[in-house]
Amino acid sequence: MIEYPDRPNIVWIVCEDMSPEHLETYGGTGGKTPFLNELAKESLQYDNAFSTAGVCAPSRAALITGAYQTSIGAMHMRTTGMSAAAKDVYPPGYKNYSVVLPEEMYPYPIYLRQAGYYVSNNSKEDYQFKTPVMMWNESGGKAHWRNRKDPNQPFFSIFNFTISHESQVWSRENEELLVDPKDVSVPPVYPDDSLTRRTLARFITNVMRMDMQVGEVIAQLKEDGLYDNTIIFFYSDHGDGMPYFKREVYDRGLKVPLYVKAPFLEPGTTTDELVSFVDFGPTLLSLAGIQIPETMQGQAFLGAQKAVPRKYVYGARDRMDSEYDRVRAVSDGRFKYIKNFMPEKPNYQNIRYRLQNPLMLHLLDLHEKGQLTPEQDRWFDTTKPEEELYDTQSDPYEFVNLVGNQDYQEKLVEMRMALEDWMIKYGDKGALNEVEMVNDWWGGQETAPVTSTPEVSFQNGKISLKSATPSTLFGYRKSKNDPWEVYSQPFEWNAGDSLYVNAQRIGYEASEISLIVQ
Repeated sequence: MIEYPDRPNIVWIVCEDMSPEHLETYGGTGGKTPFLNELAKESLQYDNAFSTAGVCAPSRAALITGAYQTSIGAMHMRTTGMSAAAKDVYPPGYKNYSVVLPEEMYPYPIYLRQAGYYVSNNSKEDYQFKTPVMMWNESGGKAHWRNRKDPNQPFFSIFNFTISHESQVWSRENEELLVDPKDVSVPPVYPDDSLTRRTLARFITNVMRMDMQVGEVIAQLKEDGLYDNTIIFFYSDHGDGMPYFKREVYDRGLKVPLYVKAPFLEPGTTTDELVSFVDFGPTLLSLAGIQIPETMQGQAFLGAQKAVPRKYVYGARDRMDSEYDRVRAVSDGRFKYIKNFMPEKPNYQNIRYRLQNPLMLHLLDLHEKGQLTPEQDRWFDTTKPEEELYDTQSDPYEFVNLVGNQDYQEKLVEMRMALEDWMIKYGDKGALNEVEMVNDWWGGQETAPVTSTPEVSFQNGKISLKSATPSTLFGYRKSKNDPWEVYSQPFEWNAGDSLYVNAQRIGYEASEISLIVQ
């Protein structure tokens, strides 16, 4: 029997832009993923795991906060930087911004660090806000559990692999393929021709190379004697990065692979339990023995605080680069209901960044020539229905809208109400004008507010920190060469020592001071 510690080591291995079916345990599309196959043999495989958006930054905001991006104003893609390809078509008055998190809402790494974890991120963040200095012990291309000074300190380490990102389809276009285009599976949303097959072969090749990177992390855990007792999550940050997949709220945009390997889980098993990205943070804290804060809207699906399995998962689409839309979706694992708040717009958005994908240009050309099937060409319809309902079991690509089918009226009413209840319970800032929302956060200023200068008191050999700005996070250190420690309670300090303090409410600019403690 493996002894399970109160503070287990946890590793998240995250890839980008990949639907489950590319992995052989989920069916496969022609590529080989031997390292993930081996991980799956020792894991619980989730067949109904969903991101909250079909694109990275909004979904990552839900991951880091445990809250729906629509409820906190983090739903637009993306907030911290305009798309270089479309800067001239953003709305008047638009500015880059960090999302101002609601009061008392903090990212999960803060709770882990306060509980004594070494927390590393290698290396993508993209959480819709500027990262405060105290959030990670380290974040960057060299971040690793191996960098902690105390080998007995529990760790939480993320490894983000970007090779499967949509951009790698065109940036690696001339590299060797690891799969023959004639051997790949072509989904029915695409024409089955040579250009489609070659583009898919490039994407699948990138997935195969990502699989090798996963193998390297697992090998390092084994080298360090940590593999057996470490909890490992593997997942993608949303569905596929290909056209008519990424950015959509269909299952092909939201559904993700998820393996969880843990000493207490039966290896090589599967579950159809519904899980959402908002559940990952609560589950992480539950596994680490940390009380889940009330600000987290998700629920734990593992650990001591495991909740009753959820009945529904939710997804959303809002601004993508410069293009606005507002779509909401709810799924019970089989039936998917979609509410289009802007039915006058097509599903297709003229996203300039995506035009670098040769398959995107190919689809546009075939559309202009009238050579796509009705199912493929539906993407380019000039309008879309106000409501959509699909049976994803019999219709996995969500082609047949059941809204007008009398046999499904009861299910339609159920799913419509489930979505309305969700929006009422958590709120939906997608209904707000984005520029006005940011102006409200900033109090009408031209730039983000600055966090109030931290107040430092020294009494009985201990330092206390506070700020007039609500929900301020504090970091402190003795010298500029030291890493930032995260403040949770008064700490011991020696009179005469230097003290550097960084104070920041997430979404505001940081305030920093340095002084000699008297």
